[in-house]
Amino acid sequence: MRDATHDVPALHRRSFLKYSGALGAAAALSSSLAACSSGPESTNDTDGGGGGRNGTLTAVIGYGNDGSWDPTQTASAFSMAANNHIYEGLLDTDPISREPYAALATQVPKDLGGTSWKFTLRSGATFHDGKPVTADDVVFVFDRILDPKTQTLVKGFFASWLKDVRKIDAQNVELVLKFPFPEGVSRLTLAKIMPRHVFSRPGAWEDAIKGKAVGSGPYRQTAHHPKSNTTFEAFADYNGPRRPAFKKMNWLTIVDAAPRVAKVSGASAGAQLADNIPYANIQQLKKDGMTVEGGAGMNNLFLMFNTQHKPFDDVRVRQALHYAIDTGKMVEVALKGHGRPSSSFLNEGNPGYRKAKTVYDYDPEKAKQLLKAAGVKGLEIEILSVNVSWIVDCLPTIKASWDAIGVRTTLSPQETTAVFTKMDQKQDYQVVAAASNPNQFGLDADLIMHYNYGPQNLWMQYARWAGTSVAKQLFRDMDLATRQPDAEQKKSMIQEYIDVVAEQAVLYPVVHNELMTAWDPKKLSGIRAQPYPGVNLLQAKWA
Repeated sequence: MRDATHDVPALHRRSFLKYSGALGAAAALSSSLAACSSGPESTNDTDGGGGGRNGTLTAVIGYGNDGSWDPTQTASAFSMAANNHIYEGLLDTDPISREPYAALATQVPKDLGGTSWKFTLRSGATFHDGKPVTADDVVFVFDRILDPKTQTLVKGFFASWLKDVRKIDAQNVELVLKFPFPEGVSRLTLAKIMPRHVFSRPGAWEDAIKGKAVGSGPYRQTAHHPKSNTTFEAFADYNGPRRPAFKKMNWLTIVDAAPRVAKVSGASAGAQLADNIPYANIQQLKKDGMTVEGGAGMNNLFLMFNTQHKPFDDVRVRQALHYAIDTGKMVEVALKGHGRPSSSFLNEGNPGYRKAKTVYDYDPEKAKQLLKAAGVKGLEIEILSVNVSWIVDCLPTIKASWDAIGVRTTLSPQETTAVFTKMDQKQDYQVVAAASNPNQFGLDADLIMHYNYGPQNLWMQYARWAGTSVAKQLFRDMDLATRQPDAEQKKSMIQEYIDVVAEQAVLYPVVHNELMTAWDPKKLSGIRAQPYPGVNLLQAKWA
């Protein structure tokens, strides 16, 4: 995730991060993709903003399209959303309920309590280049994910419970689990099936990072202009469950709030849909006849401390800085009421939510006492921050709050690319303020927590905390919870280690906020605002 408004870093592993700092410059695509990226005129291919059976749906995405497009690596809001239209998993999940449904496979396994799941591939399924989808393609993708020598983001979602994926015959595969893990069925959407004949070629994974996308989904990518737009067209040979309703789609990347809102505003609007709508623009867009709806979930502003930079190795200092933040003011002023102070790592609507034992209610006196107990005086902090618009709106509250307890604070918002490249290069820093939303991957608490915490987790390497005794015990407790077969006992075990995460405050949310989506109801129907970045148009259609 390597753009000014991406909400999390683009991947889990350092092996990919080496690309991240150069993605803007390294936008050259493979020859086959570049051939269809013939000119910038497609960036305004909106049919005058009109719809109709043969019209182009134009959507404005408030995140960059120049992050990784490799489905096994990316957490880019833009490319993850796009890949959900281009690729299929054996199963995919509904964008709101996250219930699994058969995609490339013909059905969801009936017995989720076993250690063997067998899938038959959909008859007649083909990739966008016309080649059939076979069991070899499925095995190819899972072999990459499970390969101990290949570090990918999605490996962290599968390796703990999935032992092997085997070819039965050309149309049938078997997934062998290490232990019963019913939650894994929803995670299969994160293993997008990619053509072996395309991505086994030398250099193909780097092409995927740069934007090459060949899947079996309802839309095929027709052009990709990093930092500008990506275009799609309906795949005529798609025979899956969620058929394309739009002949063409043009997704514009507009990371700055004002021009993004302007693109969907007024009678001459050049787009019918936009995500990441600023709270200040909601009422005006509604007056203009737009539908504006929000989705509340795991989207959050978090603080991450460099625990090898004193005094942030002291848990009391980390706690003090959280207690010092006037989160109520942040929600009122910066979020216009569209958020809540965090009371757990999980948001309050998550099925696994329970209020943490440590809740950082606004308490500046307690913050001062903790700093005094830690022997800290005259602390000066530079907050290294991503320049996501709503994060930037929240920063003044943090500065004012910390200044008020005697911590001299400097704000340093930068492009997301720059922030995480510095950490990947192991440059020194004190505190990072950024945005994250693990709901892009799913709702289950085990997945969310492992995305953020783990011995090989990139976040923990950034925080430089994984080697501590507390961290090592936390990771052991997390693994025990993953393997716990009883659902209620598992939930209780997860809640217990979330209490540890809250107490330690190494990487921890300050507020959870709502994401807003706007669309023209006179032109589009079937749109659902989702609580994570991007859009899903697989059930949308012209009004």
